[in-house]
Amino acid sequence: MTKRRGFTLIELLVVIAIIALLMSILMPALRKVREQGKQVKCLGNIKQWNLQAAMFTESNNGRFWSSESGTPGYWFLRYMDDNLRDWKLNQTWMCPSGQKPVQTPSGQMIASFNIYNAWGIFTGDRLGLNGVAGSYGINGYCLIPASAITTTYEGGVPVANGWKTAGEPGSSNAPWWTEALRFDLWPLETQAPAASEFAAWSGNNMGRCCINRHQGTVSTGFMDWSARKVGLKELYTLKWHKKFNTRGPWTKAGGVQAENWPQWIRPFKEY
Repeated sequence: MTKRRGFTLIELLVVIAIIALLMSILMPALRKVREQGKQVKCLGNIKQWNLQAAMFTESNNGRFWSSESGTPGYWFLRYMDDNLRDWKLNQTWMCPSGQKPVQTPSGQMIASFNIYNAWGIFTGDRLGLNGVAGSYGINGYCLIPASAITTTYEGGVPVANGWKTAGEPGSSNAPWWTEALRFDLWPLETQAPAASEFAAWSGNNMGRCCINRHQGTVSTGFMDWSARKVGLKELYTLKWHKKFNTRGPWTKAGGVQAENWPQWIRPFKEY
């Protein structure tokens, strides 16, 4: 009879080593594919919001939303249908890479703790806007102030520099909606990225949307109703308002050097 021979310990260790090597090669590729799938879904959400904006402006003589007095970031709750308000029912509020809203026992609205959290408004909000959360924010410079006597936006930008209607010249480079750690954005060309990749939201408006959820890019909708991936450093070259300097100090044209960027953002493409 033929004697059956099993694996030796050395052969078994070699097989395990080969499997481990293959896994180390394949896992980054699998993570990349999974992340690409998340960004496709995220861009799909942006396109849905573009559709909502297009429908609103079409019925409003091409004009964007009016901001609420004192609380311009609450625009979406005033103008969107009721069934869009609850993020649990409508996942277009949520980027797949930033799904978990932050809430506190006091019920006050707080912004994201890090780039993978969503902002949230829960019980106790003075406007009654409870149970709302999201992963995206609006470009505040396309909001029309509720008060005629308001002359400047947050950060001192004149209201005259804001976008008033859809389809204006330059609108293909003018963002109105992007991934963010808070629901309103008022970027300035002089604002540096956050010092830490996982920093919580702060008063730095550019830092609210310059976040690394998708391998150095964020999903962004533009005022011509297009949507695409935008490089994190590219955010500084977008026309946030009509007088925004797209050749500012954080662009190649403005003379930024690699060592000027925080360490976490340095590997990404320059613009």
